[in-house]
Amino acid sequence: MLTLQFVPYSEIERLSSEERIDRLLHIVKDDKIVLMQGRLRPEEEILMIQHTMEAIEERFKGIELCTIFPEEKNIQFFNRVRKSMAKALLGNRDGITIIGPTSVVKEIKRDPNKLQLFTITPRFSGVSRRRASASSRRSRRSSARTPRRRASVRRTRRR
Repeated sequence: MLTLQFVPYSEIERLSSEERIDRLLHIVKDDKIVLMQGRLRPEEEILMIQHTMEAIEERFKGIELCTIFPEEKNIQFFNRVRKSMAKALLGNRDGITIIGPTSVVKEIKRDPNKLQLFTITPRFSGVSRRRASASSRRSRRSSARTPRRRASVRRTRRR
């Protein structure tokens, strides 16, 4: 099952860098994908990667990290000043950060207009994927055939 957990900026803004990273890694280690409002500072991203490398084990293989934030190049001077004042007062809430475990997230691709998150399909425990899909196809076919045959038989009788 794929689980997304949203973390609003207000939950982590008062935490220190270490506490912020520990909190995010704790969520990711539970095989959840974190959608965090705002972004980490570059130093925090480096710390996140260091903590991840130290925590790698059999069950936890690592993380995929992607930050998306709006880049506005042609802003008027007044709007630029207003945005920088708001950022100073409210914190760095622009954008979104996505962090997921590599056991769930295969790859994150970022384009100017879209974000693509490729996930890994979970393995069925005990039953191979081919056998499970073949048995489900058979059950769908058998239940679908019966009404169709009866309907075609009825049409021929009416004529």
